[in-house]
Amino acid sequence: MLYPLADGAAATGSPWAYLLVFALVAIGWAGVPAIGGTVVAGASVLASQGQLNIAGVLAASILGAGVGGLAGYAVGARWGRTIMNHPGPGLDRRKRALAAGEALYAKWGRLAVFFTPCMVSGIVKMKYFQFVVWNLLAGAVYVFSVGPAAYGAGKVSSERSLSEAGPLIAGIAVGAAAFWLGRRYHRRRQARRAAAAPGHGTQTPAPTATDEESRSEQQ
Repeated sequence: MLYPLADGAAATGSPWAYLLVFALVAIGWAGVPAIGGTVVAGASVLASQGQLNIAGVLAASILGAGVGGLAGYAVGARWGRTIMNHPGPGLDRRKRALAAGEALYAKWGRLAVFFTPCMVSGIVKMKYFQFVVWNLLAGAVYVFSVGPAAYGAGKVSSERSLSEAGPLIAGIAVGAAAFWLGRRYHRRRQARRAAAAPGHGTQTPAPTATDEESRSEQQ
């Protein structure tokens, strides 16, 4: 998959390499498993060897994630349930996957965009403009964590020096910060939902003296 990026035609100044990165990441983000992460990491490693420009790789990857996510959302909104419930091999597995995706959205809300296929967002009818924002945010977090980490790992491996570990540390830090902020958002969301639940904040009235006397007489 990454051979076209590594050959002579994919020189640092060639736009075709970045167009290929964009296309492959878009395909992966639209719903084809494993492609997106492999391309972002592989292209970033090639950038660490001087064969690509890391800024171009990151920009193409973020754009690919944005466009691919919109395509996946559109497929999910238009044909998602039909695809997942179509009779044939794997029907039970597809139904379980759909139920799991719906459960994740019910529990995590918009944060589910970070760890479910974009098609699921369309199936559950997430508001389009919310999806645009959250999908772009998810793509940026993913690219700015995986890309620099892979770039730094490639630098450390080729230079055999920890002095080149800055991008690796930065990528890990982005991922860790995103995880912490996500957990914080989830806790606040749970607190808001609990506060809005019927009966929240009401207390059972304390028994009055008359109530106590009535119980004593009954005994």
